[in-house]
Amino acid sequence: MRRIFIGVFLVLASYSLYGVDQVEKAKQSENIVVVETDFGKIEFGLFKDVAPENVDSIVNLVKKGFYNGTTFHRIVPDFVIQGGDPLSKDNNPSNDGTGGPGYYVKDEYSEDVKHLEGTVALAKAADNQNGSQFYICLKKVPFLDGKYTIVGQVIEGMDVVEEIAKVKTGRGDRPIKNVTMKKVYMKEKEDTEEEPEITEEKEPEMTEEKMEEIKKKSGGGCGCGK
Repeated sequence: MRRIFIGVFLVLASYSLYGVDQVEKAKQSENIVVVETDFGKIEFGLFKDVAPENVDSIVNLVKKGFYNGTTFHRIVPDFVIQGGDPLSKDNNPSNDGTGGPGYYVKDEYSEDVKHLEGTVALAKAADNQNGSQFYICLKKVPFLDGKYTIVGQVIEGMDVVEEIAKVKTGRGDRPIKNVTMKKVYMKEKEDTEEEPEITEEKEPEMTEEKMEEIKKKSGGGCGCGK
């Protein structure tokens, strides 16, 4: 079995402009994922326009309850937290990081999004082998741009991500105590009732025929009381 990794490097860069735009882009997403943990909730918006096939895959898995009970099986402080492996549900920690949904999705890259603090991207064993495993960046990691498919951005709960990053880990960066995704689901958009369109009723056009008709009904007077 091949273990899905993303390398650890230290690279400094400033993506301040991307940071603001990317978070706002995620907030406007029609697909927002909620991850419930013992540490609190994490919410991230998915970028359907950036990685359509991978986002569709994630949404389908979430709706099926695929991620419920999986763990953040790999935690590297000052880098990423990684999870989403179905094999992390069993009692064999040695296979964590090797599982997936049973199919692969091709890589989808875009220069419009970057690896920033809170960016959500997919881990993989090789090119075009994206599955269910994803990671959340704890800092800007530009060296990953163009190498891993970015699918979203954290919009709520980054403090929860940071707390998870503090847990004690053992061999293979695996937490000594499981950090479980108790429930993962799609956030429903609040229904907003549209105001009915009010159209001003126009008075019928006054023609000579219409005027004569009115005069006949009113006795031919002006209706002014004189």
